[in-house]
Amino acid sequence: MSAIFTGYPDPVKIALIDSGLGLLAAAAAVRRTRPDVSLVLSGDPDGMPWGPREPGDIAARALRCARAALEHGPRALVIACNTASVHALEALRAELEPAVPVIGTVPAVKPGALAGGPLAIWATPATTGSVYQRRLITEFAGGVKTAEVPCHGLADAVERADPDAIARAVDAAVRLTPAGVRDVVLGCTHYELVATTIRERLTEALGASVRLHGSAGAVATQALRRAGIHGEGPAVGPG
Repeated sequence: MSAIFTGYPDPVKIALIDSGLGLLAAAAAVRRTRPDVSLVLSGDPDGMPWGPREPGDIAARALRCARAALEHGPRALVIACNTASVHALEALRAELEPAVPVIGTVPAVKPGALAGGPLAIWATPATTGSVYQRRLITEFAGGVKTAEVPCHGLADAVERADPDAIARAVDAAVRLTPAGVRDVVLGCTHYELVATTIRERLTEALGASVRLHGSAGAVATQALRRAGIHGEGPAVGPG
């Protein structure tokens, strides 16, 4: 596991953990809102991606990433991975809180369902069909026709920055997406990094524009709030 500190010599830090590049979407959202806040990025390059791994292994790896990040003194820690939030959030909160608030990443099912459906949720195979995701659908998309779409290999392709593999994985997920869908929840943080490709392929296949719903912005807002940092402007002092 490794943690990289990036930012200013400022005491206010937000930590983000993921196996690899998936944390960049939430990190960018934090940076856009509060460019003065420093970031601690903690990853697991030897274990990425976490999506296909067993739940216990994911939780153990996420804990090791969190412990590496804690050495830099963050005020809050984001699990910038949907799959890890499913399998490791409880364990991380038990170990870190109340000293360091832990923010999980929840798929944007609620905003995705507001249009009334049909809705599709693109997620890793480990998250698709999980009790966690089904509970979100029941709570926030009750009565909305919802398809769960497993995206085999997409997170790995993003990690490898392989455009051909990304295109193949996106096309495979597009084929599993019902024709009437106009709103798609990106249930893996990696997918937000290739949102343009996903939107283009979906629009071409479905013959209509598709709205994509990611979680990075909401996660960033929650992390800053839990860290005691609000709105725009200079960071607050240590606390």
